[in-house]
Amino acid sequence: MSSLTKLNYKIISHLMGLLLMVNGGFMLLSSVVSWYYKDGVLAQMLMAGAVAVGVGGIVMVSTKNHRKEIQKREGYIIVAFGWIFMALIGTLPYIFTGAIPSFTNAFFETMSGYTTTGASILTDIESIPKGVLFWRSITHWIGGMGIIVLAIAILPLLGIGGMQLFAAEAPGPGGDKLHPRITDTAKRLWLIYVGYTLAETILLKIAGMSFFDAINHSLATLSTGGFSTKNASVAYWNDNPMVQYIIIVFMFLAGSNFVLSYFAFKRKFQKILHDEEFKMYSILIVGLTIVGALLIYFQADVSLSSIAHPMVWGPFESAVRHSLFQVLTIITTTGFVSADYTLWTPFLTIFFFGMMFLGGCAGSTAGGIKIMRHLIMIKNGVLEFKRTLHPHAILPVRYNQKAVPQPIVFNILGFFILYMLSFIIGTLVFSWLGLDFKTALGGAASTLGNVGPALGDLGPVDNYAYLPDAAKWWSSFLMLIGRLELFTVLILLTPFFWRNR
Repeated sequence: MSSLTKLNYKIISHLMGLLLMVNGGFMLLSSVVSWYYKDGVLAQMLMAGAVAVGVGGIVMVSTKNHRKEIQKREGYIIVAFGWIFMALIGTLPYIFTGAIPSFTNAFFETMSGYTTTGASILTDIESIPKGVLFWRSITHWIGGMGIIVLAIAILPLLGIGGMQLFAAEAPGPGGDKLHPRITDTAKRLWLIYVGYTLAETILLKIAGMSFFDAINHSLATLSTGGFSTKNASVAYWNDNPMVQYIIIVFMFLAGSNFVLSYFAFKRKFQKILHDEEFKMYSILIVGLTIVGALLIYFQADVSLSSIAHPMVWGPFESAVRHSLFQVLTIITTTGFVSADYTLWTPFLTIFFFGMMFLGGCAGSTAGGIKIMRHLIMIKNGVLEFKRTLHPHAILPVRYNQKAVPQPIVFNILGFFILYMLSFIIGTLVFSWLGLDFKTALGGAASTLGNVGPALGDLGPVDNYAYLPDAAKWWSSFLMLIGRLELFTVLILLTPFFWRNR
């Protein structure tokens, strides 16, 4: 009988301390923003950063004599609890500054940031101190590529291998590697991530945004998080189409596999053109945008949106732009708002709601089910017809001209069933907590898919502030399991995971 070794709690605690110190470092960076803009909360931001660094440092020092080995079980625990502890300590800037005095609200906002959901309880974003707003944006920038991937790049300094962490955290079912060593893979991904963020910041500044707005929206775009510095979100710049087009380009990049970006920089364009997921991702965006634009142009009036500015480049351009923006912001689960699509036609409302179940590409910062999983499920479904006619034939599912191992197909089918079951249970719990059907349905789809805007009372121009506290905690749980792709968190709820035998 196979045996499970005892959990290495010291290495788990040691890495928790490391993550808290990283968190504290970004809080201190946010305090620099407070100092520069003289927003009146410098002392509180410094205190929050000092507490995070101090607690993390104490934990690291007290567990420095640990066995430097991470098994798969430790990897799952470090990822899941790492996110939870980071969210808990991440509430300090909100609470210390009084920007969000309620712990429940502060935890919701922080978890929404780290999971790149972008759902918010803030009703007047523009009144929040700039240092706190920058911290808010930083939370989903960290969460975008994964706190744990960041830690992998640091782990060699501790003499620890990070493969188990990468397997638990890396978004999507794909396993493309840029380099044989996992630490080098993490570093290359982060280099691309940082480079895109800087490039978008510069372009948005040139297009007319202030530097503060530009950096915050770049952090939000590349992480597919969607936190904005304006109450109206990106609709604030509806009279400046160039701002929206720049964000559209970087949402597209953020929703695609970052490995393909690496290939592009290496001029390996054939690998991009032959990637089935990227082709489907591009075709879906173009097709859905055309359908949406025609419906908006002939059946809806974008200017009637409660947050839209007058159209400036003509009605057809505006219809195309709003359609493309909404398609991308939902498929990539970014959650920016350029208009209230629930004010258009009922069909368009359902049209955009359905996109919440698509997700971006594997290996991107997007949430959701992912295009790759949909592709493999469709291919397997078609093959089932052939297997019915030819029961003795060996017909493997092929992806990028390679046979997909059957365990991966089973894993994807299992994931989809578990995802839809989580959506149904999520909707039922929201209904039980007092939300109406439309709001419960949208809230479950949006939080589980890390989208942000939903339907009903949680629509694009509304927020999550009115939810009862229990619903906010339930939303936080759905955001967490959605961001970590279900298995990483839900496996911790099984009794056999914790048995040592």
